[in-house]
Amino acid sequence: MRVAIMDDWQGVARGAADWSAVEARAEVTVFAAPFAGEDAAAAALAEFDILVPMRERTELGAGLIARLPKLRMIALTGGRSQSLALDACTAAGILVCNTGGERSSIGTAELALGLMLAAARFIPAGDAAIRAGRFQDGVGVGPVLQGRTLGVIGLGRIGARVAGYGRALGMDVVAWSPNLTESAAQAGGARLVAKADLLAQSDVVSLHLVLSARSRGTLGAADLARMKPGAILVNTSRGPLVEEAALLDALHAGRIHAALDVFAEEPLPPHHPLRTAPNTVLTPHLGYGTRDTFAQFYGESVQNILAFLNGSPIRVINPAALHRPRGTA
Repeated sequence: MRVAIMDDWQGVARGAADWSAVEARAEVTVFAAPFAGEDAAAAALAEFDILVPMRERTELGAGLIARLPKLRMIALTGGRSQSLALDACTAAGILVCNTGGERSSIGTAELALGLMLAAARFIPAGDAAIRAGRFQDGVGVGPVLQGRTLGVIGLGRIGARVAGYGRALGMDVVAWSPNLTESAAQAGGARLVAKADLLAQSDVVSLHLVLSARSRGTLGAADLARMKPGAILVNTSRGPLVEEAALLDALHAGRIHAALDVFAEEPLPPHHPLRTAPNTVLTPHLGYGTRDTFAQFYGESVQNILAFLNGSPIRVINPAALHRPRGTA
């Protein structure tokens, strides 16, 4: 039995949980680097019986699933993955078990707050100045956020928590999403406004939508043009919610600032233009990745693997696969 821990980009998997019980019954291999496409993933993973992917980092589409003949179980970290072809797994008799992730939303919201403050007060520039032997010279002067407006796009679990942080700072909080109602906005601690009004009024805009065909490109060139001069766009959700070319144009024109934890392509390529774009604070998709979250993800993945090996799988999200064991017609 062979187990592949995938996408361990920060090198945390081994230390986040006790793998000894799994290692007593299986060979465990950790893949720290991302795969360079489907062919590379298929070649690396073809001999493994169990995969432990980190959420959506590697796309486990139907094509790749079909190229993994020994795969019997996927121990998914987190509750869901848009990059996993669940139907293909079920059809092939591959069991998929998930984990909780209650604190991942909190981690993402806290990072959104950190990015907002870092961008508003030029904290990365201040750190760079100190390390370069300078002091205050070359560091911008930011505003007090009390009395300013925070616009939250998507007032779900994460967005509502960020709205609470805004209120704690003394900010006026407005919100919009396609299906948001006045009562739901009030329950989330915000005033419902139209999308165009939110962009025009807000000193900080924070994105908290689930990526879908409908939400992709929620903010395009016309939307970014509506933002206040000098306003801050915070994105800890998904990169494709914002049209990247339009964002780069707005940044280079000096119209807005951006604090980004997520990107259309991850890892962000070494020579990607966002890496050198002005008026930005960039972090490498750290939002959900806290010690608490990784301990739950990997700790419960260990439980899921052991339960599968014992013939009594738990946290199964495609129970139909139980009736189609791998290799049956």
